[in-house]
Amino acid sequence: MGITILLGSLIALVLIGVPLCFSMGASGILYFLLAKPTLLNILPQRVWAGCYSFVLTALPMFILAGELMNHGGITKRIINFCLYLVKPFHGGLAEVNVVASMVFGGISGSSVADTSALGSILIPQMQDQGYEKGFSAGVTVASSTMGMIIPPSIPMLMYAMISNDSIGALFLAGAIPGLLIGVTQVFVVHFIAKKNGYVNHNEKVFEIHTFMREIGDGLLAIAMPLIIVLSVAFGIATATESAGVAVLYAFILGKFVYKELNFKDVWTAIKTTVRFSSSVLYIVGFSTIYTWILSVEHVPQNIAAFLLTLNVPTFVIFIIVDILILFVGAFIDVAPAIYLLGPVLIPVMSGLGMGSLQLGALLIVGLAIGLVTPPVGMCLNAATKICDMPIVDIAKQAMPFITCNLFVMLLITFIPAVSIWLPGLMF
Repeated sequence: MGITILLGSLIALVLIGVPLCFSMGASGILYFLLAKPTLLNILPQRVWAGCYSFVLTALPMFILAGELMNHGGITKRIINFCLYLVKPFHGGLAEVNVVASMVFGGISGSSVADTSALGSILIPQMQDQGYEKGFSAGVTVASSTMGMIIPPSIPMLMYAMISNDSIGALFLAGAIPGLLIGVTQVFVVHFIAKKNGYVNHNEKVFEIHTFMREIGDGLLAIAMPLIIVLSVAFGIATATESAGVAVLYAFILGKFVYKELNFKDVWTAIKTTVRFSSSVLYIVGFSTIYTWILSVEHVPQNIAAFLLTLNVPTFVIFIIVDILILFVGAFIDVAPAIYLLGPVLIPVMSGLGMGSLQLGALLIVGLAIGLVTPPVGMCLNAATKICDMPIVDIAKQAMPFITCNLFVMLLITFIPAVSIWLPGLMF
């Protein structure tokens, strides 16, 4: 009875257009009112417990660090560095787009921020050099999926609250998958660029001495993700402490080294951070009610028991879970999807032999694909504001590159070492 009220009200609220975080909170309240009225006093305690977390304090600071570096001239320096790096190859700016997303993803931790920051610069430049607008937007949104996979990763912070895994280990679990996506996308870009006749318009050839001189300006920016990840991985700092260092580092770099960051930009970055962090905290607080109810009703355990009794090979269940993640990611944004799927899948997959680190990498990579999948597609929405194209057209152009994400998702599913080898080595 209680689960019927919970799920029925959730589906009804979502169908009439109520945002998912509020739908989860409202369905939780209805559950308490109708099924467990004696436990109603637990409601505010659960919301507070969900938001009162030391780990969550890292979230706004990572967002602020990314905003400060974007306003401080870091983005264009990353692009200039990557442009010189790919000079010998076909594809030019298209390959720059992918490589820059790999670097910028290690700074912002957000795919949507990646699309907005790099797309606003690179999409117009690519059009000026003869690339089709759809191709330019497709490369941008597909490559930006690495932003939430390559560490530091904001979604990984959220998943850590559910799984109780080490944040450093989770960051490292996403490192190899993120890099694999980037490398395979570069090859796809190279092939398509060669086929369509897109050429590199840079006249200079690659020279190591010139290259070393060129990277000097961007080296400080590129070092930032290394400082964050390695400090957490080696136990020098917690994720929250490293996020604080990242904010200070970004401010000093933009204000005193590159001298492009002013206090008006700082205020704009703070407002953006507060707005985004507040929306995430709404999701965390209300989804905590929902996940607590699922735990009390033994829903994850019952699903795990049901799947384990099915007379099908384990790999079939793995594929079903992959499809479930992709389906949920297409209709639900990343943060609520993590809190919706995580508590259910962790015990289920544990019973099938998949650890929470491997599942975390699988979940993040799968949900990243949802960012470029209609109808929600947050990266698609960001790109359509830049290039004024329908999100469906951009999604079609991105599909050749998203096959790289699907390939890596399957690797994570069936080859555990792809995600757990590096954390195992470091920890």
